[in-house]
Amino acid sequence: MRTSKTAKAAESVETVFRIESARIIAGVARIVRDVGIAEELAQDALVAALEQWPESGVPEKPGAWLMATAKHRAIDLVRRKETYARKLAEVGRALTDVAPPYPEDPGHPEDPEHSEGAADAGAIGDDLLRLIFTACHPVLSTEARIALTLRLLGGLTTAEIARAFLASEPTVAQRIVRAKRALAKAGVPFEVPGAAERAARLSSVLEVIYLIFNEGYSATAGEDLVRPALCEEALRLARVLAGLMPGEPEVHGLAALLEFQASRIAARTGPDGAPVLLADQDRSRWNRMLVRRGIEALHRAGHGPYAVQAAIAACHAQAVRYEDTDWATIAALYGRLMALAPSPVVELNRAVAVSMAQGPEAALHLVDALADEPALKGYHLLPSVRGDLLERLGRADEARTEFARAASLTRNAREQALLLERAGRR
Repeated sequence: MRTSKTAKAAESVETVFRIESARIIAGVARIVRDVGIAEELAQDALVAALEQWPESGVPEKPGAWLMATAKHRAIDLVRRKETYARKLAEVGRALTDVAPPYPEDPGHPEDPEHSEGAADAGAIGDDLLRLIFTACHPVLSTEARIALTLRLLGGLTTAEIARAFLASEPTVAQRIVRAKRALAKAGVPFEVPGAAERAARLSSVLEVIYLIFNEGYSATAGEDLVRPALCEEALRLARVLAGLMPGEPEVHGLAALLEFQASRIAARTGPDGAPVLLADQDRSRWNRMLVRRGIEALHRAGHGPYAVQAAIAACHAQAVRYEDTDWATIAALYGRLMALAPSPVVELNRAVAVSMAQGPEAALHLVDALADEPALKGYHLLPSVRGDLLERLGRADEARTEFARAASLTRNAREQALLLERAGRR
């Protein structure tokens, strides 16, 4: 009986912590000004819950219990640090140049009551926003930002992040530790940047969320084409950010894009996990609720790159059948995207839309013009798209060669099997 009670309490702790961890870390980081220490204190609260809840029972408000426990420990830590700093100052003038462990902060809590009073919805929202901007700080590499974001905001374990990106667990653990140290060493403040920096910092935040979703939507390597858990985490982060920054149009643009893309996930693979091409997807399996959410977010979006991509996704979502797709509008939207955020990948996507709107011959010229692009060297979708165009033009032998080349370039087993199958049919 005791074992069952303990197991039930442990399950409750794990569930609540997974949901509340980002808020707890964000709330504690505001006190200690260090995300690494904040995560450690949040973990301490988790251990305390595992020790106490089996005996005392799960509290009525378990999230608030964890938050209060972590904050009390944070306040105790700060007080010990400050006491130690005062004692150092008393030793003599030689030690007066020693920097205090934490910067002075007029909002720094002096007692637990002060701290608890900050735990309203507005403060939690501000803390989460600070945590997002801190985890996605440009001082970190893109890989480090992704790992730290998934760890602190997504609540994923190191093992889960490693599995998602096909990296070793020690590598990911080291990446996260180095990221925390880099933030501490650079003295990155735990704050939302001022207006002057916000645009550049926000673009970094949006990029990280976008990359996390893309890796889940079309895995670069491994046995699975789609990793829904990563898509869910990215979509959740986009929704949180949209709620925290309702006045930023491009945040809504990203949220709209991810809602539309997520709506198609169930139809992208067959029962055996094999990829299903867009033309062959069962659109009744597209999630209409997510499509509606995407449309609502798109109404709040502006005219930036993510909003344009969301508009493209909306064209697909609103077509009842593949044959009803408005390819001319999609091609025009890709043209607009090229003007806003030019890249060879966008141009390749534009070529696909042009092929559907104007025919494969017009698109083949666009694709051939990309042959020498350094950014597309080793990019399997370039020969894949070219093979598709050649097939439609009746140039079967050339198409076979292109599909085989594309298969040799991808590291995703599902995509490779599909491309080899298409090459074999030629």
